[in-house]
Amino acid sequence: MRTPIKFPPSANPRVPDPQLPFFHTVQLQTRFNDIDMQGHLNNNVYLTFMDLGKTRYFSDVMKGKIDWHNIGIVVVHLTCDYYAPAYLDEPLAVATTVASVSRHSFKLEQRIFNFVTGQVKCVGSTIMAGFDPRTGHSTEIADEWVDAFSAYEGRDLHSQRQNNNPNQ
Repeated sequence: MRTPIKFPPSANPRVPDPQLPFFHTVQLQTRFNDIDMQGHLNNNVYLTFMDLGKTRYFSDVMKGKIDWHNIGIVVVHLTCDYYAPAYLDEPLAVATTVASVSRHSFKLEQRIFNFVTGQVKCVGSTIMAGFDPRTGHSTEIADEWVDAFSAYEGRDLHSQRQNNNPNQ
């Protein structure tokens, strides 16, 4: 059995405790051009890092069986709450989990954190919807995705599919 990432209690009371375990992480590399005039990671770079986390998560969960030109999902909503600055050469990682699944969408939660101290830099959530690129219309999330998410996360996500709201 895999061990979930342990986030230590935050010194910042605004950082929410994780509601679900995180099993997937990707270590990140900051570059000089990622740093803003205040000397910390630019807010846009966090979103790029979360995209990297999503891509690696999907690839690992689906065991590399993804047609990236016909993936069948699109981002429809993205939020990011920032809690602490990150700096050049800081040991950072992004953790990703599926928070919920509905018939037509699913919600990811992600945390960028210092993997030595455990300090959470930001918490983001992304809602992704099923999408048919041939028709340009929404579609249900394929069962193979929900099967893979359930197997990877170690919990049954099919039971949530009767509800169309991925926030529940």
